Amino acid sequence: MSSVTVNALESKSFDDPDEKRRPPRTEVDVVTISDTTLGRFTFEPGWRWSETVKTVVHTDTCQVNHLGICTAGTLMVQMEDGTRITVSPGNAYAIPAGHDAWVEGDEPFVAYEIMSAATFAKPA
Repeated sequence: MSSVTVNALESKSFDDPDEKRRPPRTEVDVVTISDTTLGRFTFEPGWRWSETVKTVVHTDTCQVNHLGICTAGTLMVQMEDGTRITVSPGNAYAIPAGHDAWVEGDEPFVAYEIMSAATFAKPA
């Protein structure tokens, strides 16, 4: 099991991120604290990975592993084998590579991630 060691007192705001990524209908705000990269992901209603982020990463399905927590909205995730989950506010989630995802309903999906923030929605 890997561990993270914190050696300094630090705080950063996602409202003033170190990096912004903006594929269609997508906002990824990235901050790096110590040696850890974190991301706030905001997907607009109508967002679908295969129609938005795919346009910048050029893979058939999302090849990033995700670990995070949803704070708003609803996301449907479907694996290549057809398995589906629904991610809703208050849910922590783990999503392996090889999936598509889309926002359900009229509310933006907002989540904070620690595993994929360094690479998600980064142009290939």
